[in-house]
Amino acid sequence: MEQQNRSEIRQSEIADLLDKVKKHSFGKYLLKTSMSKIRGFCGEDIVFDFPVTALIGPNGSGKSSVLGAAACAYKIIKPGMFFPKSAIGDDSMSGWRAEYELIDKETNPRQLIRRNSNFKKAKWVRRDVAERPVLFFGIERTVPAGEKPRFKKLMRSTYRHTGVLENLSPAVAVQVSHILGKEVSEFLVASIGQNDDFLVGNHNGNEFSEFHFGAGESSIIRMVKEIESAPNNALLLIEEIENGLHPIATRCMVEYLIDVAKRKGIQSIFTTHSNDALMSLPNEAIWSCANGKLKQGKLDVESLRAVSGKIDKDVAIFVEDEFAKEWVATILRNGLRQSFERIGIYAVGGDGNAFSTHLHHRQDPSVESKSLCIVDGDSAVNEDVDEWIFRLAGEQPERTIYQYILDNVDEHAAVLAVSLHKSPDEQAYVVESIRKIMLSNRDPHLLFTQLGIELGFVAESIVRSAFLTLWARENKDFCSQLCDFVRRRLPA
Repeated sequence: MEQQNRSEIRQSEIADLLDKVKKHSFGKYLLKTSMSKIRGFCGEDIVFDFPVTALIGPNGSGKSSVLGAAACAYKIIKPGMFFPKSAIGDDSMSGWRAEYELIDKETNPRQLIRRNSNFKKAKWVRRDVAERPVLFFGIERTVPAGEKPRFKKLMRSTYRHTGVLENLSPAVAVQVSHILGKEVSEFLVASIGQNDDFLVGNHNGNEFSEFHFGAGESSIIRMVKEIESAPNNALLLIEEIENGLHPIATRCMVEYLIDVAKRKGIQSIFTTHSNDALMSLPNEAIWSCANGKLKQGKLDVESLRAVSGKIDKDVAIFVEDEFAKEWVATILRNGLRQSFERIGIYAVGGDGNAFSTHLHHRQDPSVESKSLCIVDGDSAVNEDVDEWIFRLAGEQPERTIYQYILDNVDEHAAVLAVSLHKSPDEQAYVVESIRKIMLSNRDPHLLFTQLGIELGFVAESIVRSAFLTLWARENKDFCSQLCDFVRRRLPA
């Protein structure tokens, strides 16, 4: 399953796109949005370091506000589309303001362009607004065709179709097939007037109308049609990209957007509640919204709920990343036994985030769970038992664990071989592989991935688990200290 869900986007492609943004190589690009005051945000900035950006957060956290603020940078989008003012209850909109840094080489080929949107005297004010094609796909895209008023005429027995009926274009069919994992080259598009169309599917030679499509299937075909025909350097905005999609299709849709950024220079911003939508993206591409704040970096949805105070555990432990989360969980699962179920461990993307989130939870009377912060050994955050801050052993975590196992590899070769899904007579091969990877490794974050490949494509998760379990078994003093530290925080 781990191999099946792995991203098909190469790291070299990610690096090239990051570099392209850094060098301002796009013809049109939204680099930065500063929300001086919009809804729950005040003085928050978002920087678009990657041409595909995911906005994650709990319901009501402000994802759509960020999406709307970005959209209002361009003339084709009217601010009232995202931020309409009601005569009842919207007096607080006075003073709303967003500022932008843009690349627009048609207007100025050398320098960045700065623009703003202001809400003054009951209306939005924008001057010299930048021009750019913008495509917006809202939640309504997944409403079933049978519930859309514009298609009601097709249900009448008196309706006769006189428009054009043609195949999906090969370019669209290829991309849709990759996203949905099904063949759509025989699907048809029927023109029904007023620049509208209607889809006709085909399964083993049997045609069926769009009324019988899945909502996600229909929306993907329509979105890809528009995106493939959009001009280069357009801006694409999507609400809840996973809506109506299988998890694998969600991941494939995000990979399609990365491909579109590479092929056509199209920038995409989308909101999501799905971890699958984040799998293929670098840390720079993910922004979380919580408590009126924006933070850059990869968080899973469960961790984000914890950051915003939505925790159903007695104790919340905030750590830097997924490796630290697994390390701490390995220690506590064995040391706390049944009490482990009362603990939530959340990776929040860096020691600064772990520390600040922990402090916020301690100071917020509405958060009932107790809070702990566990940072890596090389963190700039100091250990402070009184403030419930603990440091992991060693310095860089992956290298600390790997080096310990390497230093004691001969003693534990038999256990390691079995734990790594190798036969006992392959001990020498396992030991040699462990030594070889440490000699050639340049990035300690990749140690366990590289060793898994060297051992015949053993899953990284299996390698990590084997090393962490053995380390915890052999370092009982440290594990006891950490368990005692957490146990004291557990309510009676």
